[in-house]
Amino acid sequence: MAKRVTHELTYDAPLADVRAMLLDEAFRRSVAAEQRALRSTVSVTGDVVRFETVQPAAGIPSFAKKFVGDEIVVVQDEKWGATAADIHVTIPGKPGDMTGTATLRETGTGTTETVDLQVKVSIPLVGGKIEGLIADLLVKALKAENRAGRAWLAKG
Repeated sequence: MAKRVTHELTYDAPLADVRAMLLDEAFRRSVAAEQRALRSTVSVTGDVVRFETVQPAAGIPSFAKKFVGDEIVVVQDEKWGATAADIHVTIPGKPGDMTGTATLRETGTGTTETVDLQVKVSIPLVGGKIEGLIADLLVKALKAENRAGRAWLAKG
């Protein structure tokens, strides 16, 4: 079983500006700060992004904490085309991942980024619960990224 997460992020900027922001290492560092990551690394090579964050496991239910420990390492790889990216997210050493896409489209007032990911955790009995937890955390992370992006673009 897998859990699907679809979330829209809106920006008051042209598509080209949003795409450039998403491929900017400094922007990704600002996202890590907005997400309150303990540590992060980012590399951008052409249209390929690797964004690794270490998040505290504080507030995670006990049934999940025994699987992740005190910190959660999240590695997000993105391969961008002109208006879309393939995304693969892993938690190294843990049984599961997230795969999907991010798609940019211009609207009358700016740009909308639609993130569509499948969350899969291969743990018998509790996998579905953990998928739900990860989906909730993913939406919080995307909301933080949207806040960071709006602030980034407002700076011009």
